[in-house]
Amino acid sequence: MFGYPLETVYLAVLVVSGGLTLLYIFFSDIIDGIFDMPDHPWLSPQLILSFLTVGSASGYLFERYTGLSSALIGLVSAGIAIIAVLLLHFFVFVPLRSAETSLNYSEADLEGSLAKVIVTVPADGFGEILLQRKSGAVSKPAKSISNEEIASGTEVIIVKMENGIAVVAKHDPYNISLLHKGGYV
Repeated sequence: MFGYPLETVYLAVLVVSGGLTLLYIFFSDIIDGIFDMPDHPWLSPQLILSFLTVGSASGYLFERYTGLSSALIGLVSAGIAIIAVLLLHFFVFVPLRSAETSLNYSEADLEGSLAKVIVTVPADGFGEILLQRKSGAVSKPAKSISNEEIASGTEVIIVKMENGIAVVAKHDPYNISLLHKGGYV
């Protein structure tokens, strides 16, 4: 191909794609910020560079150590690269992407969550609650929905969030009369 043996072409593609992969590992945040490319999981540079690296490495090894035809080597190498890229995508990149997003939460996500009062909530004032989340513990300022004092150590439910302050009510799992269409009355 191009006047060079196919073994040399595979090796050149391997060296270039391996080098670009290494550079992408170090500078991926900068590159993503500069080019502002759409985030499509199948067209990500990691997968394209992985495909080229694995495909050219297997093509080089087959050309060097087997007597198979070049067309068959190209098909087998492409198949191996596709399998490797699919495994990489589903078992590495998808879990990493979901792990990154699971650490973030919005205030609306906290509504309906159970928490524990760590600083007593006075009748007409603010206290503090502690929520246990997958990513760790989160403390928030809190006030009572019914302007009653809630003692420290009491389990509460977050009714709504207002400007970063949790509006809470005592949690009674056996009393559902407080619920009205998904909210407290």
